[in-house]
Amino acid sequence: MNSIYVRTLKRAEHTVFCVQDGQKTYYDPQFGKRVPYSSGQQVKRSLLDSLNSILNTQGSPTTFLWDVNKRGELKEGEVYSTCNPSAADQLFGGWMKAGKGGTEKTLKRRSPLSISAMRALHPLLATTDSEDISFDRSDRSNNQIIVRDENQNILEKDAVIALLAGKDRSLQRKWIPNNRRATGLFIQDIAIDLRRLFSVNINPLEPEISLDVEKDLRDGGWIVGENIFGTCLIAPKILRDKWIPAIANAIINWKITSNQARTFSLMETLAISVSDDANKIASSIRAKLTEDEKAKPVIEESLKGVTTYVTLPAAAYLVTNIESSEALENACNDLITLMQAFDYEHQLKPA
Repeated sequence: MNSIYVRTLKRAEHTVFCVQDGQKTYYDPQFGKRVPYSSGQQVKRSLLDSLNSILNTQGSPTTFLWDVNKRGELKEGEVYSTCNPSAADQLFGGWMKAGKGGTEKTLKRRSPLSISAMRALHPLLATTDSEDISFDRSDRSNNQIIVRDENQNILEKDAVIALLAGKDRSLQRKWIPNNRRATGLFIQDIAIDLRRLFSVNINPLEPEISLDVEKDLRDGGWIVGENIFGTCLIAPKILRDKWIPAIANAIINWKITSNQARTFSLMETLAISVSDDANKIASSIRAKLTEDEKAKPVIEESLKGVTTYVTLPAAAYLVTNIESSEALENACNDLITLMQAFDYEHQLKPA
């Protein structure tokens, strides 16, 4: 087994988890409706944030390069990360560093985690609604009201009163129309490439790390090994034993939280399936179209080659017999066992 596939079913309720005009959507041509979604990049960011929180570490820094011309104007340049797998979010998140002018060797590491968007379990099982909201502070007598003319000059109070004469207009209330919110059942998939998970390629023609970082890793106990991608450095067992429970926990318990306090949703996990078969993982949690053209969620509780864990809240949205209060803990333990069982140091079999 070289890969582990994880499918997660979540419930979101009247919330925002990817902002664009209130909530990002895509158009489904078969069912003719717009469907809310969260990008894979946002899911990845949420997962790595959870990882750092579990490990109680700060996220690895990002370098922003800017160029300035003779007129003093700034122009945005390259952006790159540390490209150092000694940080967990770098090892699992991957990186890309391409220097300007082509004078430095490009460093690129493909993330061992392939992460899909979080999208509707079925177009008919998720939707958006729109609401008009207001920002009202008219009940406070100590508010400061500033009105400026076209030259940014502040008007005196008498001028403001004259301006408002004959107008039904408040300067202490804002009306914010057409805010889309998402509700429904959503799935998200992650593929874990165990061959890359703790291995960093040191091919000098296509390097993932610099020579300085390579030296530091060797000094830190990283082991020279071979996998199908070539010569690599493998994280020592003491580090793998520390990071495997953390990444498993992050994969099971990541959560997208809205950036708007008034639209918070628990986005509770209803079910998780784990398998080494990508086709079967797609069958384990799915939707079924009925004869009256409605969709109903389906969880295969005993699909060969797939282990499915169902939480207690799932029983409110679909028929299930295996819901458990310990479902997520059991899923996390299963994932830890599968990742620990892989032989990272002896990946290639003798010819």
